[in-house]
Amino acid sequence: MTIPAPVTQAAIPIRAEDVHPLKEDDRAPSATLARPDGQPMTLSRAYAAKPTILIFYRGGWCPYCNTHLGQIAKAEAELIKIGYQVLAISPDQPEALRTSIDEGGYTYQLLSDSDMVLTRAFGLAFRVDDPTVEKYRGFGIDLDKASGRDHHLMPVSAVYIVDTQGVIRFAHWDADYKKRLESADLIVAARRIVGH
Repeated sequence: MTIPAPVTQAAIPIRAEDVHPLKEDDRAPSATLARPDGQPMTLSRAYAAKPTILIFYRGGWCPYCNTHLGQIAKAEAELIKIGYQVLAISPDQPEALRTSIDEGGYTYQLLSDSDMVLTRAFGLAFRVDDPTVEKYRGFGIDLDKASGRDHHLMPVSAVYIVDTQGVIRFAHWDADYKKRLESADLIVAARRIVGH
């Protein structure tokens, strides 16, 4: 699938509540993202290899994201047993992903979408307004440093299941970053899709 041309900042919602994410039965966009070592990974090839669970998260600086990633890590063995691979995607640049892996001990793949190409294609991107960017800086959170970009784009937290044909079979997102899909519910959905 072709990734849309870069969109203007004005075309990106400025509130998480205004995003329009892809849903079940839509085709999952592809993009080439960076692994923690900077090496490229093309999503279309990943989708074709085995059913894929995509976790979109805000970044390693977000405690709610880290809690959620930890819960996914505990469910990973079961998800692999069912036949899935787990890919977690954030705006963090590759160097920040390495820090997250070291601190969280994650064994599944973390990927950098620092240009937000895939996140925008999934309809999950919104622009953090300037007052919020400054508020985050006051808390020691530097969005520019985390992503290596100054776009101030962030994903709405989401979980997708994509089959080997590149079709979205399950979609969950919430504009409230404090609300995440429970890993037990993800396992139920994953089992249902593959018929286990």
